[in-house]
Amino acid sequence: MSIFLKAVPAIFVLLWSTGFIGSKMGTPYAEPLTFLVLRYVAVLALLGLSMIIIRPPRGLTMRERGHAMVVGMLIHGLYLGGVFWSISRGMPAGVAALIVGLQPLITALFAGVALGERIDLRYWIGMAVGLVGISLVLGPKAGLAGGGITPQTVGTCLIAVLGISFGTIYQKRYAQQMEMRGGVFYQYAGAGALTALAAVFTETGTVQWTGEFIFALGWLVLVLSLGAISLLMLLIRKGEVSRVAGLFYLVPAATAVEGYFLFGEELALIQIVGMVIAIGAVALVSRPRRAVAKTAEAPAS
Repeated sequence: MSIFLKAVPAIFVLLWSTGFIGSKMGTPYAEPLTFLVLRYVAVLALLGLSMIIIRPPRGLTMRERGHAMVVGMLIHGLYLGGVFWSISRGMPAGVAALIVGLQPLITALFAGVALGERIDLRYWIGMAVGLVGISLVLGPKAGLAGGGITPQTVGTCLIAVLGISFGTIYQKRYAQQMEMRGGVFYQYAGAGALTALAAVFTETGTVQWTGEFIFALGWLVLVLSLGAISLLMLLIRKGEVSRVAGLFYLVPAATAVEGYFLFGEELALIQIVGMVIAIGAVALVSRPRRAVAKTAEAPAS
């Protein structure tokens, strides 16, 4: 395995975690779904231009385009749209993050059924420990007394979790072999159509084009929508969906550290403990099975 492939999981976690920072910077200046639509339009423009300048080695069939659009509606449309909408309706971001933290467990459960991945006891222990870890990281920020915790916001967050869980499984099963740029292009086409439709019925489309908003939009387009998503597709293509999902346990820890340095947010001792637990859980889950087997077969000293 090349050095780059070994580094991909860490790079993905770092890039994906900055999405929460970029969203925090941009949401004061635009409604959440409108913000996402602008993000998707910009991504489509850049990808379309890149494919005109450097043509892909092969085009996508109609079936592949359809599969990619479904993936985009699930991973980008339902997941991001659901989380953004819930937070905009008053749900504390920490509570939303705790609900989204269920994603690795849900993905593992359905990956075993849909993809036939063998989910051993070690994995379930690691996922349970990881959930404890992110709960400690996010606990001080949860704001459980917030008035935005309603059946509507909680339900929308759960739909968002199901969206990214089924989206990663669908990607692995139906869309992992297609050309990367073309696949990502049609993912955002599907996500953009779904999000724009929702925005038309729920928002006014007002945007304040401040320097901070433009920077946040550019960051989310280039670093998240192009960089991090491409790495996620690569991880899904190269490994088991259940183990890729386990990486999401590291995202809240990375975001907490970034918030500490960028926004002066408090980083309590309990959060640091939670980070260590989450990192240990991901290390346990990500450990190759063959290594475990060799360890088990080694004679006792």
